[in-house]
Amino acid sequence: MVLGTASHAGKSLTVAALCRILRQDGFDVAPFKAQNMALNSFATREGHEIGRAQAMQAQAAGIEPHVDMNPILLKPMSDVGSQVVLNGKVFGNYSAVDYYKLKPQLLDAVSAAYHRLAARHEIIVLEGAGSPVEINLKDRDIVNMKMAEIADAACMLVTDIDRGGVFASLVGTYALLDPQERERFRGFLINKFRGDASLFEPGIDYLEKRLSQTCLGVIPYLHNHGIDDEDSVSLERLAVRPPPASEDKLCVCVVRLPYLSNFTDFTALEALPDVVVYYTRRPEEARPADVLILPGSKNTIPDLLWLRANGWQEAIETHVASGKPLAGICGGFQMLGSEIRDPHRTESGVEAVSGLNLLDVVTTLAPEKVTRQATARLSNPSSLGEGGEDAVFTGYEIHLGETLLGAGSRPLFRLRRLDDVESRDDGAIDDAGKVLGAYLHGLFDSPGGSTLLLSHWRRICGKRGINSKAIDPMAEREKRYDALAEHYRRNLKMDVVHRALEVQR
Repeated sequence: MVLGTASHAGKSLTVAALCRILRQDGFDVAPFKAQNMALNSFATREGHEIGRAQAMQAQAAGIEPHVDMNPILLKPMSDVGSQVVLNGKVFGNYSAVDYYKLKPQLLDAVSAAYHRLAARHEIIVLEGAGSPVEINLKDRDIVNMKMAEIADAACMLVTDIDRGGVFASLVGTYALLDPQERERFRGFLINKFRGDASLFEPGIDYLEKRLSQTCLGVIPYLHNHGIDDEDSVSLERLAVRPPPASEDKLCVCVVRLPYLSNFTDFTALEALPDVVVYYTRRPEEARPADVLILPGSKNTIPDLLWLRANGWQEAIETHVASGKPLAGICGGFQMLGSEIRDPHRTESGVEAVSGLNLLDVVTTLAPEKVTRQATARLSNPSSLGEGGEDAVFTGYEIHLGETLLGAGSRPLFRLRRLDDVESRDDGAIDDAGKVLGAYLHGLFDSPGGSTLLLSHWRRICGKRGINSKAIDPMAEREKRYDALAEHYRRNLKMDVVHRALEVQR
């Protein structure tokens, strides 16, 4: 089990690396995280919603993502409450206080999911959440040491040296563990190290003696790994000012909504050599962008009201008036319409709110969430230029409600959900082809469809582009998993890991 001294210490990537390494070593391995709090999610083949990190880790393990890998997903809706997704389906909206009252039921659910998963796979690599020694929460723990006890797991502790305070973090964490909990640990891992590791050797000697624990390795900082991040802390590295104008590079600005979800939609886009992606909450920083994207949102109506309160409506209207492309994905698509209705008060206390009125569509939110994998083709093959007949977009839907098109818009896609026989309309596009929206997540993960869409935007913006060859994001992702595994192999004492596995099996 991989635990951390704090959030964003590198647990998710470490689990992914171990999953790929163990798969390479011939093991049938699967990831597991009992409870995940994230706005990035994924729809499995069965139509269950799980954390995006566990889907990524499953891909690293070479297996299909499954709901048993993440039985509880918490999607924050405010500072004090979250939507609870239990076994892949919405269970309800709960305050933190009310959620913790559910512990007996939740503990049974995560234990059952773990045992089902363990029965199907040879090795399970578990991931903790935050810190395992949050004293005020330990009696309600279902994801850290309690889960280690259920799984009888050998544990490693990961810490982020890039943040500083690594000695206090490690010593303090081990000091706060109960003696029987401490016995589960086989060592600690120093993550995100910059510089000459030999200069840190005295620090390692001190920690090993002080903690009576083995240093399992010092992992150098991994730049631009191109693998999906779990939470929006990682967006800080991309929250930069736009680059200077370029004839070659397409500059894409993603509005960093307060409840932005599924920003992993843009991971493949970020990796393209002729595209620059940046995120901002400041409307003035969107002016130089060639393309503006309204991403997914967990709370669409509150995020729409935030846009208006912070000057974004004028910035978006100016962008469109100048003839530049605008796209909305999922919640962003809903915002582009004339109205969003919430008769069941699913997301907020607002029953209806006017949209940005850039597409002639009206959305009505519903209590039931759509979570399906799907494939889409252009409804009008010529809407994005030549080559649209063969373009395929493969991804998934995670959204509330239904969007109906008015006379002034036409559908963007004919979409077929996995296991469905019939196709349905999805998304919308204006007559000029410059404003479009869709529910389908993963638009840029499909090489043919992504190339067509980006070429369409380049034509509109007068960009030449420097990348004439289509890149397959899935193939690139496989290479990155292998590179991640190699990075960890060089710096991690895998012999200790293998011995721990032999003891536990």
